[in-house]
Amino acid sequence: MRAQFPEFRLGKVLATSFTATLTERCGDAVERIPAPNRLVDWLAVSGLAVESCTTAQLERARELREAIHAAATAAARREPLPAPAVQVINDVSIQGRASAVVTPEGKRQWRLTSASAVEDALGVIAADAIDIITGERDGKLALCASPTCRAAFFDTSQSRTRKWCEMNTCGNRQKKARFHARTGGETLDQ
Repeated sequence: MRAQFPEFRLGKVLATSFTATLTERCGDAVERIPAPNRLVDWLAVSGLAVESCTTAQLERARELREAIHAAATAAARREPLPAPAVQVINDVSIQGRASAVVTPEGKRQWRLTSASAVEDALGVIAADAIDIITGERDGKLALCASPTCRAAFFDTSQSRTRKWCEMNTCGNRQKKARFHARTGGETLDQ
């Protein structure tokens, strides 16, 4: 029987969705890519299908994930970007071999080489991170207001005032906590 893994948190921005493969960073952390086959699964649902992944490639992916998180967090706080994180993102971006193509619907899609390698997919993620960190895309990097989460996310709302990485998880959790604090934990009988 295959072990049950936590569900992926997929957003509209590739780089910040990738950093969400580790959630609750300031609480009880949840690793969503604990094994190479889970990275293969995440890449597939993100449009970057690869055939296989080694343990070393998984470790490189995690290194990239943490570099993106560190750089995005610094950018959201308007602090200098950490040089080691920038170096990792740049190195991974340079190593990837992928091409952007236009779909019949007018959307950009990434095409990996025929011998799709994890490094190519990570290069696409690194390039996406560069776009959002440098302000090349319309939106704003922000940090989740949840004290246990603090995930970096890319806010594309019209007002750019979003507070939560995901309203259905962090936002609802915070609303419930405030409600219970106000009511003393009482619930209504149904």
